[in-house]
Amino acid sequence: MHKSLLALLLFLWVPGAGAMTIERVTSPGGIEAWLVEDHSLPVVSIRFAFPGGGALDPPGKAGLAAMTMSLLDEGAGPYDTAAFKTRLEDLAADVRFTAGRDEIGGSLRSLKANLSEAAGLLRTALTSPRFEAAAIERVRGEFVASLSQQAHSPRALSDRVWMRDAFEDHPYGENVNGTLTSVSAIAREDLVGFAGRRLRRAGLVIGAVGDINADDLAALIDQVFGGLPAGGGELSVAETKPAENGGVLITRRPVAQSAVTFGQIGPKRDDPDWYAARLVNDVLGGGFRGRLMQEIRVKRGLAYGVSTELVSFRHAGLILGSVATENARVAQSIALIRAEWRRMRDEGPSEAELDLAKDFLVGSFPLTLDTSARVASVLVEIQLENLGIDYLDRRAALFGAVTLDQAKRVAHTLLDPDRLSFAVVGDPADLTPTRIVPDPGL
Repeated sequence: MHKSLLALLLFLWVPGAGAMTIERVTSPGGIEAWLVEDHSLPVVSIRFAFPGGGALDPPGKAGLAAMTMSLLDEGAGPYDTAAFKTRLEDLAADVRFTAGRDEIGGSLRSLKANLSEAAGLLRTALTSPRFEAAAIERVRGEFVASLSQQAHSPRALSDRVWMRDAFEDHPYGENVNGTLTSVSAIAREDLVGFAGRRLRRAGLVIGAVGDINADDLAALIDQVFGGLPAGGGELSVAETKPAENGGVLITRRPVAQSAVTFGQIGPKRDDPDWYAARLVNDVLGGGFRGRLMQEIRVKRGLAYGVSTELVSFRHAGLILGSVATENARVAQSIALIRAEWRRMRDEGPSEAELDLAKDFLVGSFPLTLDTSARVASVLVEIQLENLGIDYLDRRAALFGAVTLDQAKRVAHTLLDPDRLSFAVVGDPADLTPTRIVPDPGL
């Protein structure tokens, strides 16, 4: 990150500073974007997201959203794949597309001098993707290769087994990138149909950072997004909760070290207790500060690392963790995780632990924004979560307002060691499973 932007961000998150201005920009066509101007470098970063991701993939076609987005820059309008990518290189511009469970989106990063031409390429990719047969098969082959590689990863498999067990037939139980079978079943008409349904202006959110003013951004977003259909396709993802059966699932693999994924229900992002839960989670599983790391790695050397995080999907919330350890140490590690889960539920954090968590979550935040592209991503996230355009000014106070009594209450009501579920991929000794799960592959 350029040092002037970093200095701006560091100043912003000193309590009460409020140095950075987020401006709401509305284009002549009625499209809204949030802007942070930064004229220290002649570069503009834009991030955008549309509602509806992999959770809307049809049955048997998991991976459709991800494949569609991967193909948008593989030829569009008058350009085949090679010509499109060559033109981007000539402009020193970067265009990328992504797919998650709940949103699809992308980004543009360009020198200011080339911004209009780069934006024109982005518009072409969004409005006129070619979905040529050769490109489809090439991207399908890349997905198959990636999935085949994941099939040899105990960590990828333990995540997959846990999510499938937690969400069963709900779309959240599917891999966003699909399976070898589902990816093979995706046809060109599926890709064209998904793009037509999802690449629409309704629900579109945009964040922009860099060397551009509000008037120029307003014209630019009409140039890029104005040609998209106005309405939005129906979103039909049901609200859900992960199964909390306290199970221990084992998928046997002849490896020396087992991968373990564990978790339970957690708060969604709009839960009033989210900030307290985020602090409790940091005390429990936040890197070296966390109790789990202290008990499992520092005191006993059972694993290199163990951590937990809050995962907030649009229609479900989780507390999800992971650890990897030698097969002979898996049972002991799981017992310690349950014990620390129980201790946090029964006692909550100490005042010193809570203060340390607040200091870390407030003080480290600007250091995660080390490029203008990441700042643009935060602008999009704030909009997706309906946090308000003044959220960055309020963020430190929201964490600071959490009292010790509130944190203890949230720990007691949220954490349940008896319902904490584990998925293990490996060959652990002295661990009695509730169920043996056949190797699912990917």
